[in-house]
Amino acid sequence: MSTAEQNRRKNQLSPRREPVQARARERARQILDTTGRLLEQVGLNDLTTILIAKELGVSVGSVYHYFPNKHAILYAMGEQWLASLTERLDELAASDLEKLSLKDFLDDLLQRWVSVYREQRGLLPLVQAMWGIPELHELDERHDELVISHLIDMFHRLGFTCPPNETNRLARATLETCHAMLLVVVNQQGIRAERTREDLLNMLLVLLEPHRNDEKPSGLDDVEAP
Repeated sequence: MSTAEQNRRKNQLSPRREPVQARARERARQILDTTGRLLEQVGLNDLTTILIAKELGVSVGSVYHYFPNKHAILYAMGEQWLASLTERLDELAASDLEKLSLKDFLDDLLQRWVSVYREQRGLLPLVQAMWGIPELHELDERHDELVISHLIDMFHRLGFTCPPNETNRLARATLETCHAMLLVVVNQQGIRAERTREDLLNMLLVLLEPHRNDEKPSGLDDVEAP
């Protein structure tokens, strides 16, 4: 994509104005919250700025005062979600990871990760939009880069000694596995959600434990050369 095209898309997705006053910030937040709620109710295809304005009890022009189109609202929601995810991952990275067992690390990681997913209204259709709408692809790429870079750094601190390309593969596999299953968890309640999270934790342990401190999978012995 050319620089001119990138700039054009960026202008289409940028808020019309950055809210400065408290009242303006509150209105922008209401637009994002209402959009998340409507995504859960009607889905991505039936979401319109007219519907958002009607739900808010304001004119469509009031919505356009902050966002030029529906995709700009979704883009702002995606940025908000990524900011929350960044905050939780940074908090985990600031802890004494070197002192944690792999199980304790993964348990803490999943608790923080799922909390971000649960807080974001309309997450599943938002993720679908980030993947399926060309104007929002950049958010999807930023999401993957954000999580993978954090995981690679934390894996090193946990004692993973595999080559960089293998560490990258493990980080991506962890991301894709967690992303898919956490989207299931946030749509479950009670014991079902907890069991799915436990299944995810066990899957990650099987995937990652053999690579920490050059440990081999249990039950595998060295094979002597003839």
